[in-house]
Amino acid sequence: MPKNFTYTDAGVNREQRVESKKALTTLKDTYKHTGFSGVMHLPYGNIFAISENEFLDLVIEGVGTKVLIAQLAEKYDTIGIDAVAMAVNDVIRSGAKPLSIADNIHAQESEPSLVKAWLKGIIQGANESECPVTGGETGDVAEIIQGITARAGFDMVVASVGKVERQKIITGQNIKPSDAIIGLASSGLHSNGITMARKILFKKWGGKFDANDVPEDLDREVVLEALEPTKIYVKPLLDLMREVKVKAAVHITGDAYMKFNNLAKYSPGIAFKFNCFKPQPIFGLLQKTASELGYTVTDEEMFKTFNMGWGFGVIVDKKDGQKAVDLLARFDVAPHVIGEVTDKERVVEVEYRNKHMILS
Repeated sequence: MPKNFTYTDAGVNREQRVESKKALTTLKDTYKHTGFSGVMHLPYGNIFAISENEFLDLVIEGVGTKVLIAQLAEKYDTIGIDAVAMAVNDVIRSGAKPLSIADNIHAQESEPSLVKAWLKGIIQGANESECPVTGGETGDVAEIIQGITARAGFDMVVASVGKVERQKIITGQNIKPSDAIIGLASSGLHSNGITMARKILFKKWGGKFDANDVPEDLDREVVLEALEPTKIYVKPLLDLMREVKVKAAVHITGDAYMKFNNLAKYSPGIAFKFNCFKPQPIFGLLQKTASELGYTVTDEEMFKTFNMGWGFGVIVDKKDGQKAVDLLARFDVAPHVIGEVTDKERVVEVEYRNKHMILS
């Protein structure tokens, strides 16, 4: 029987990450330095007050090993979109509007044409977010950064700060059974689960394909499909918030659909059931290719690792569900009601391909 291939097998140990994150509680000792009402804890991060009515949301994010796929493709002008997306999509979870972006690139060598390509993507992402890039740094650290392509190794991190008024904060509170979960379409893998995807798809890391192969499941080179930039959801969400009460906003990234369980801390007694998925072909290709390599990537593992076609989720009252879909349809996010809140308490249920799963 084929061996199950998990994210841990790929090199990302979920249990260890959970244990490591416990160290973050030590940061609370610094909260005494904030003014006004201090730090507000939210389901997906913290915000801090700068006045009686205004809060800032500061996020710093990277793109992980997707930089290796950019190197494999020798295409560097879109990875900056991913970096911006990972930061601003996190900022808007609190209801904040991104105000500024700063980048930090650690490079094996800051070769001018590479720097220009990296910045092209960052600029494109910033323009899509309607957010200025007000600072950044590119450092040459060849002793630390070693790429898979000669002199082209790099890592990219983007920080973004946003502002939200107290009455507009998305708190994750008052969610109740029957509330609607709306999915906003992803563009593919985005920037999570890449370590697993690389090791299944590409010969470079023990997988099946050369970078420029075009599998029968795809209509272009597999490396370009994997490199497709992360969608940016700033405009759709902020527009929706003007007309509909958004109870929760979830960027479906690390841990994928397990992330929704965070909301149960803020609205006790709730759980989540998902029953509508429209995954792009690359997700099926991952499972099929793993099988051809002698492994099994279970459906459960897919929903704990990948976005499976929905890159962002919002929760609204059931009566607002169709209105939310209609409003979001003005943007390129193919919105759909993908599930509902239930009362089973901290359970994530998934119905997919006539199969019922409980993620744990």
